[in-house]
Amino acid sequence: MTKQIRMSVRPLVEYVFRSGSIDNRFRSASTMTDGTIAHQKIQKTYQETDEKEVFLKTEIEYRDIQFIIEGRCDGLLHSDGKVTIDEIKSTRGDLSGIEEDTNPVHWAQAKCYAYMYALDHDLETINVQLTYVHVETEEKKQFIQECTFAQIQAFVMDVIKQFEPYAALLLEKKDKRNASIQKLVFPFEKYRAGQRKFAGTVYKAISDQTDLFANAPTGTGKTISTLFPAIKAIGEGHLERMFYLTAKTITRTAAEDTLRLMKEKGLELSSVTITAKDKVCFKEKTICQKDYCEFANGYYDRLNDGILDMLANETLMDRQTIEVYARKHQLCPFEFSLDLAYTADAMIGDYNYIFDPRVSLKRLAEEQKKQTALLVDEAHNLVDRARGMFSAELFKSVFLQLKRSFKSANPGIYQTAKAINDELLAMKKRCGDARFSVAEELPEDFVVMLDSFVAEAEKELLEQKTGEEQEQLLDAYFTAKNFVRITELYDERYVTYVEYEKSEVKLKLFCLDPSHLLQQFGKGYRSKVYFSATLSPLGYFKDMLGAKEDDYAVSIPSPFAKENAEVFIQPLSTRYRDRDRSVEPILSMLKNLVETRPGNYLIFFPSYAYMNLVVESAEEADLPCELLIQDTGMTEEEREAFLAKFEEGQTETLVGFAVMGGIFSEGIDLKGDRLNGVVVVGVGLPQLNEERNIIKDYFTKSGKNGYDYAYVFPGMNKVLQAGGRLIRTEDDFGTIVLVDDRFLTPKYQQLLPVEWMDYKVIR
Repeated sequence: MTKQIRMSVRPLVEYVFRSGSIDNRFRSASTMTDGTIAHQKIQKTYQETDEKEVFLKTEIEYRDIQFIIEGRCDGLLHSDGKVTIDEIKSTRGDLSGIEEDTNPVHWAQAKCYAYMYALDHDLETINVQLTYVHVETEEKKQFIQECTFAQIQAFVMDVIKQFEPYAALLLEKKDKRNASIQKLVFPFEKYRAGQRKFAGTVYKAISDQTDLFANAPTGTGKTISTLFPAIKAIGEGHLERMFYLTAKTITRTAAEDTLRLMKEKGLELSSVTITAKDKVCFKEKTICQKDYCEFANGYYDRLNDGILDMLANETLMDRQTIEVYARKHQLCPFEFSLDLAYTADAMIGDYNYIFDPRVSLKRLAEEQKKQTALLVDEAHNLVDRARGMFSAELFKSVFLQLKRSFKSANPGIYQTAKAINDELLAMKKRCGDARFSVAEELPEDFVVMLDSFVAEAEKELLEQKTGEEQEQLLDAYFTAKNFVRITELYDERYVTYVEYEKSEVKLKLFCLDPSHLLQQFGKGYRSKVYFSATLSPLGYFKDMLGAKEDDYAVSIPSPFAKENAEVFIQPLSTRYRDRDRSVEPILSMLKNLVETRPGNYLIFFPSYAYMNLVVESAEEADLPCELLIQDTGMTEEEREAFLAKFEEGQTETLVGFAVMGGIFSEGIDLKGDRLNGVVVVGVGLPQLNEERNIIKDYFTKSGKNGYDYAYVFPGMNKVLQAGGRLIRTEDDFGTIVLVDDRFLTPKYQQLLPVEWMDYKVIR
């Protein structure tokens, strides 16, 4: 039986012809990127009889595989009875550096299109043309070859021949994957309460091609409840792949462990974990240049062998496994993981690989997206993360420094940096004594200045000079470039604000409501499943994450008996003005708690300042316990050492002081007697500041409760996350103390989980 594989032209020819090194210097003359505007300008010069963006498709059988190849050629030109395929490539580099044989991938792409068209139209000869265009000057450089049909047919068959071993491996793995999924059963003896419903709803959302918003409390088994039905959907042909997206390393590990468990039960599914570049880099400095890094030098010459070796021998491609094969084949581990991500059945990685306009996996074609599901873990984190991804800011001091550094060295950079510095200074003056100014429109004149600076910076950076000034220029260039990029997303959901402190001025394009852009960047995927133990209130998160009217939503009750946690409320005021007065009652409660119920405790505060205020008094109060204090900027080793202190069966009581919303308030599992109690001080409200107030005003104008959207809901989410550290399994028991009088008011009572409502009040 003939097997089928569907391919776009570009990845097909890239696999066969890509070569050379990763060289992330500033764009060198040989670096070509597709530029939509440049393409359109060339296409506007076409004659009336010419065609643009022509869809072409063909089928080729080779060694029991039917290759279905498709793509869109930039131009189809008709002149004097001749047909010419035009492939357009844009560059900012000097066109004199581009020769006919500079990039074999471009010729290969054009020749594949030429073969498809010639085959369909029974042509004996066809012209193949490469058009290189400079983005700014619009200068053109063209190369043309006249090809017989026999020549391009032989060329395409050779491409297929070289690609076939990889295709055969992918098809073999797909057959094994699907057969293993058919046999796969739920990897635990029984479903927990609510788990079958959750998993069933995930499967239905994928099957029905809709999105799902799920509030699934701790203990529901969120990871298996999303991965298992998504894997079953792959086996049923609804999906080809899934991306498991997280905000934290620890939740990535949970996904890997769950896939490992299913592998032990017979699952053969390939997964790749993408770890941040600076964490996996083999070199002392992360400099991706061929003359510094041997793993970047000649990377593409060795990549295919590395991919074939990895796919033939591994399914769970986690950080450690990727590093082993990267060293074996002398490949950059980060770029290797990205290249593997396009071939694997599952990718585990950060949100930004899908949603961040600067980072996303751009090679994923629309057709592939239709066969892909996004599983978005800890989705409550995505609201503020998305705001950050869709916002941009820059500082006056950067351009003042550039103005000084390049005054004599480069008049173009000096003038453009001076103009930006002067305009930011003028913005500061317009703020007056308020030190803060908000506008609802884009500063278009300022964006023009940034464009001019970017153009001048590019000319300088192309010369590949070295030194501290060049590093400063490169950083400023990317900051300005990102700022300009975000202006393209700017709409009524944004504001522009200026803020100054002494001589420093900050200008920010601030995304208030990320829902629309999350929708746009998630567009085209078959299904998106947003889930969290604290996706509550569900209406708020649906609103902020861009839910559509017909999307599904589900709230799963906690599988644990409410008796597992004894909940107390201590009605103190923890408001800023009352914090000094709250210290003594908090310590009194804590002393009573550890004396009557010895064990391991975490006490969470809304800020480091408040925590340190209590810590100072605690150290003098002679509490009968060991104190452990979270510090700002803890390394991974320090975090692990902090958590390792929470041991089972300790004779001495331990109290860990930490901050809400920090590294210890979510994503950590201290099961059994490793944690006996959690104290949450305050209702978690974000600090009052101008940004939060802008968010509040925006949602108030939109007819919603702006204060709740800006402060209450994000704050209570931190409370729920912190309290959720206690009961992780049905065998966990312990004490939760909520310290704040607002917990007894109707607004906050509505936001508490049902299982916390049988509380006692500490008088």
